[in-house]
Order: sequence, then structure tokens, then C-alpha cells
Amino acid sequence: MDIQGITLNPALKELVAKVKPDDPNIAGIRVGQFTPDIVRLVVDLKHPIRPQVFSLAPVAAYQHRLVLDLYPVAEIDPLEALIADRAVESKAAQAAKAAAQDPLELLIAQHSQRPATNSPAMAASSPKAQDATKTGATRADSTGASNQKDSNSPAAGTTTDRLIIIALDPGHGGEDPGAIGPGGTKEKDVVLKLAHLLRARINAASVNGNAMRAFLTRDADFFVPLGTRVQKARRVQADLFISIHADAFFTPDPQGASVFALSQGGATSSAARWMAAKENKADMIGGLNVKAKDATVQRALLDMSTTAQINDSLKLGGNLLGEIKRVGKLHKPRVEQASFAVLKAPDIPSVLVEAAFISNPTEETKLNSEDYQNQLADALMRGIEAYFAKNPPLSRNRTTS
Repeated sequence: MDIQGITLNPALKELVAKVKPDDPNIAGIRVGQFTPDIVRLVVDLKHPIRPQVFSLAPVAAYQHRLVLDLYPVAEIDPLEALIADRAVESKAAQAAKAAAQDPLELLIAQHSQRPATNSPAMAASSPKAQDATKTGATRADSTGASNQKDSNSPAAGTTTDRLIIIALDPGHGGEDPGAIGPGGTKEKDVVLKLAHLLRARINAASVNGNAMRAFLTRDADFFVPLGTRVQKARRVQADLFISIHADAFFTPDPQGASVFALSQGGATSSAARWMAAKENKADMIGGLNVKAKDATVQRALLDMSTTAQINDSLKLGGNLLGEIKRVGKLHKPRVEQASFAVLKAPDIPSVLVEAAFISNPTEETKLNSEDYQNQLADALMRGIEAYFAKNPPLSRNRTTS
């Protein structure tokens, strides 16, 4: 890319060091002064991409921007990755259990399970029979619908593992720092730390014997458009969507945590309406290309909402508030509602948690405290478990051999 009318400066030179070895798309960046008034930028790619190049008018702390978005032609299926991760963990747990078992007990167990030579069970243990039972298993396709190939086939040799998926959405990121506290703390940083802590707790938990997995809409410091966050959660068929933020106001006085759900009508308070408007500006600050071909599709998705989703979201929010108040103050004692763009997945109970007021000096200190972060992560985990105790996840089988 040749950019005319500029000269090489330290900011452009620093781009080279910003690409990490584990970047999924970019192998490296080279930049140099091609002619006296042209800077040449070369991006070395790891695989084919779909580029978008566009400019943005000034907004917030940014002046005019030239944006280069690189989208992979073939995207990795995040749901497949979660299932594969669970399968590897299950096999490792089985191996560890077998290694810890008494050798004599293991021999006795194997002997007791071995069929007699002339037993009819020998037919079922043959490789062809085992293949047949696997063929008859119920599997969920990429849309979440179940395909039953043979309802009369035996299910021996397979185990059904209902993977409970929680989409965690650390707010802001990348070019969008979110709110900034009086001490310089950036919202995007503290909410990402909290999401990582909560992910560890979710991945170690289970619901009625079914494993749980957390999926982060961003696991590092990069920008994700609001519509894309919703789409990511739907791609992994998430059971819940929890967007994590840190509140802010013009004055340092307000304090306490809040939980918001979607509203099909008006906001429940002027504060909730103001908060939704503020959070919905993230796309402009982060640099979304609203002229892209899929912008209409994204907006159509964000216009979809259902009464059932909102009702379940209110239940989830109530459980979270009940636990959060045990570790800190609440700004409002009830779940508030407003038209948050990031909560508009039509089929996933979704809430937005404002962990505390980062604009309050005392609460900014708490948000930076490892002890408080762990307490809050524990509270959110208890709230999730309390929700599932009364609202079991819908049946959706994932079969592993």
C-alpha cells in the first residue's frame, strides 16, 4: 500500500514491532519511505484474506483515520475448536484416572467385562458393529439442529456430552479504550482481566454433570464491532451471553455495580438510556466500516429480539445482581433495561454487567485489585450456576466417541 502525502514517522515505524509471532493472519509488516512524499506499507500474510480499506471521520480522541481490515477467506469454526478442546480434556482425564487405579483392580475390571468366547456379545464388539453404533449417534450440525441417522441403532460405545457454552464479552478493546479512570486505568484492560478470571472458573465447572466452556469474543487487546460480538456468540451456539464493562460518569460520585438487559420498548430510566447510547458508540470509536456490504445484515440482526430472550435475560441478571451485592455495592437494586446493541442476540439470554464505576477513584482502585477481581469473578460464577439451577439449558447433544 502506497500512501501519498506523508513522511515516515516513529508511529509508522512502530507498526513493525506490533505484530506478534502468534498473530493468526499477519506474518510481518514492512514500512519505508518509497519516495519523498510516499510511504510504502507492506503486509506479509500467512494465508489469503479479504481486505477492506476505508477512511473514518474524526470521532472521540481520534482525527482522520485510514483503516485496513484483513478478514481471513476461510475462518476457523470456533464451535469445533471448543468441542475439540473438551474431547482432549476428557481423554486426558480418563488416562489420568486409569493411571491412578490399582493395577489389580484394573485387571479384575477388565476380566469381568470380557465376554465369553461363544457369547452373542462378541458380535456387538466387532469393529463393524462398533462403526454401526457410532453411525447411529445423534450429532448437532453447525446450525444447532440434530440429525438422527438411525433412531433404532444402539448407542453403545458413545457418550453424550452436553457442552454448556457461556459467551463472555469483554467490552471495548483495541482502538476503543472505553472509559478511563482518574488514575489512568482503561476499561478495556480491567474487563479483559475479569473475563479471563471468569473463563477459568467456567471451564472448571459443570452443570448436572455436563461440562461448561467459556468463549471470549476477544481474548486480547483488539477491537470487535458490536454486531460481530453477537454473531460470534451465535456461531458457538452459546447458552448465555455476558458482556462485561466498567461504568463511568461525568462526576466521581456515582458508585456500585449494575446489570442491564435488553428492552424492546423504552429504557427503564434516563440513566439506562444514556448508558446504552454511550456503549452503542463503540463501533464509531473502534472504526467500523458501516459502508461494508454486510452492514445491512448486521443491522437486521441487531433489530431482532424476542420476549422470551428478554425474560430469560432478566432472570439471569437477577441472579447475578444477587451475588454481586455480596461482594460490593450495587448502583441499582434491580436489573435495568435499555436498547444495548450488544444484547440483541434473538436466541441467547444476554446481559451487560457494569462491574463498578471506573470514574470513582475508590472503585477504580478496587477494579485494579486482584482480590476484588477474584471476588467479583466468584460472584458472577455463582450467579451463572444459580441461573442454571432453575433454568436448565435446552437439550442440545454433542456426541463424542
